[in-house]
Amino acid sequence: MTVMVHPLIEATDPYCLSPVAAAALLHDAPWRRFASIGDSLSVGAGDPTPGYLNLGWPERVRQILLRVRPDLEYLNTGRIGATTQQALDEQSARILEFRPDLLIVPSGANDIVRREPDWAQIERTLRRMWELAAGTGAQLAAFTLGRAFVIPVFPDWPDRLRTLNAITRTLAAEFGGVIADCEDHPFNDRPNLLSADRIHFSTSGQAVIATLVVQQLAYVLGSK
Repeated sequence: MTVMVHPLIEATDPYCLSPVAAAALLHDAPWRRFASIGDSLSVGAGDPTPGYLNLGWPERVRQILLRVRPDLEYLNTGRIGATTQQALDEQSARILEFRPDLLIVPSGANDIVRREPDWAQIERTLRRMWELAAGTGAQLAAFTLGRAFVIPVFPDWPDRLRTLNAITRTLAAEFGGVIADCEDHPFNDRPNLLSADRIHFSTSGQAVIATLVVQQLAYVLGSK
């Protein structure tokens, strides 16, 4: 007897909240100015996955927040390939001018794509980013990088990823940010998680990330 295995789709994904359920979690959200600064993860770049809406996590979160706050304003200054220093240099002015009350902070993925990462410098630069972000008065949020994200040319890549994620967690704790923790999430084991470039999350991953962000923001609201 042949057992039919149905492909996973967004409506049945156990790690995805529907827009209605997500909005219910954020029903009393105070945020009216949502922004994202940084790199491709901040942009929400990725290939489409059959059965999932072709949307990155920022647009998903924006649409959820709009259900709660129809007057929501949104700015995404992220640029694919940007390092944290480049994001500071190129994007800070627009973010400060926008005056967000909810801000996504980059996790430094492009900072470690080099022959010999300077960890002291990487931490200093990420700290400057968090200091700038905290200066806006916004609720801050960030991501850890998923273990599915691998660059084979660097044999020590898993160690790099764990070290970077540890820095992100430390800074988030210090500056009152929340973490959408992707490092060991079960979605890392999905064969369709990554885009064709094997770097960016496909829209199946983007959908899960959006749920993780919503859940962390709901936790903040519930703790106040």
